[in-house]
Amino acid sequence: MKSRFKYRIYPTPGQKHKLAKLFGCVRVVWNDSLAFCQKQYKLGAKKPTNSELQKLFITQSKKTEDREWLSEVSNIPLQQSLNDLNQAYQNFFTSTKGKRKGRAIKPPRFKTRKSRQTARFRKGGFKIGQNKVYLAKIGKLKIVWSRELTTAPSSVTVIKDSANRYFLSFVLEIQPETLPQTDSSVGIDLGIKTFATLSDGTKVYAPKPLNKRIKKYRKLSQSLSKKTQGSKRYEKARLRRAKFHAKLKDTRADFLHKLSTEIIRENQTIILEDLNVSGMVKNRKLSRAISDLGWRQFRTLLEGKAEKYSREFRVIDRWVATSQTCSCCGFKGGKLDLSIREWQCLNCDSVHDRDQNAAINILVAGGQSETKNGRGGKRQTTVKAAAVCETSTRRGATVR
Repeated sequence: MKSRFKYRIYPTPGQKHKLAKLFGCVRVVWNDSLAFCQKQYKLGAKKPTNSELQKLFITQSKKTEDREWLSEVSNIPLQQSLNDLNQAYQNFFTSTKGKRKGRAIKPPRFKTRKSRQTARFRKGGFKIGQNKVYLAKIGKLKIVWSRELTTAPSSVTVIKDSANRYFLSFVLEIQPETLPQTDSSVGIDLGIKTFATLSDGTKVYAPKPLNKRIKKYRKLSQSLSKKTQGSKRYEKARLRRAKFHAKLKDTRADFLHKLSTEIIRENQTIILEDLNVSGMVKNRKLSRAISDLGWRQFRTLLEGKAEKYSREFRVIDRWVATSQTCSCCGFKGGKLDLSIREWQCLNCDSVHDRDQNAAINILVAGGQSETKNGRGGKRQTTVKAAAVCETSTRRGATVR
């Protein structure tokens, strides 16, 4: 399987100027090719092949007066830019034909210099040293190795984010690791007040970095709105807000990585509910809180680490009534308001914590129980017997 290793780099002022020139050339080649493809589409012609685009917008463009400066940067990132454009179109076509899973993918868009900038080098365009990494026509970049590269990378992407930080992202082919087998399985219910409630009763609270610093964010946004766009003061204010967002992102990612690693190491099977996050963030009252938690990123990390460490990851259908169903007797009590955090079953009189009850039902719906709701096979048990036998889940454990 392929994995990415990301490291921070510290280019010199001269190297920053060369990188800015590289990012600009990559962006121009992409935009010129995309504009040509859109023009051909309006004329009713077929999309040009990748080799035709490279010949037109790299080889021949270097010979023109308007694009002769393309020769000042390495040819490898320019070719990779058109490879990415070709792949973006292929993903779009397969998505419109229904051959690609997930949401429909939009066609490629033009790149802007205001967003994150990237350029990818393949083998022959970079060389790894002890404390520096050489990139073609850029030079030796100072790098901080936070961990060792396990194998030789197949490509490296140089990245500049909106906070003017520079990174190198290596793509490596790694072998999946096998953790010691364990008999434990866990169902996870995600929430806003409590980030995650596990089926064993453990509750995990998220740091919520934006919610804790919302006043500072508003102050930075107000300061930016008062500046004239394009001025030096505007750029300084934009950079301050970008650094603020970068800190929030790093705080959230650190929490999600640590939690997902802990869950993967302690459990053989992890079961999660398929939440419609993209639809939920359209609710203006909950969108900021949901985005601050990072539910989708957490699911992606669990899925990737489960594959890496040979664990089993399952997702149950989003329409399973996990919060409304009693985990003791299986009685469905009906829709509950979000303000109700505890409720009593009308059938067996069991009192449930809403989130823990949902986590147990998620575990059962994922197949990690003897039968549906895990109560004694096909034998019809009495209400009181079922309520007593389901007292094995512990409550009260918290992780902050």
